[in-house]
Amino acid sequence: MSISTNVVSLHPYFKAKPGQLAEAKAMLPRFVAATSAEKLVLHYDFTINGDEIFCRESYAGAEGLLAHLENVGAVLGEFLKSCDLTRIEVHGPAGELAKLKDALAGLNPVWFVYECGLNR
Repeated sequence: MSISTNVVSLHPYFKAKPGQLAEAKAMLPRFVAATSAEKLVLHYDFTINGDEIFCRESYAGAEGLLAHLENVGAVLGEFLKSCDLTRIEVHGPAGELAKLKDALAGLNPVWFVYECGLNR
């Protein structure tokens, strides 16, 4: 299976708690630094709209996503003191999503099954 057929992406949306946006933004480089050592990460960055923080991230398969969550768990725990997780989506092929259902059930994600696309 090539990387293009097993890509899984996570789409978490966070809302900074009142008066804590600067604190939340200051933590973002810690996520990036921790993630930079991961072998299965394909894309990872943050975008911000007002007090909403979005993380664009994709991985080579479910294994990459699970490894990432384990890797950044401590930083995420600290981050959630200044932000609330308001929505989380998981996108990918049905077979890869099936590997994530139990592990991510507590986050109550919205699941999007890959249908078709283009990779370069």
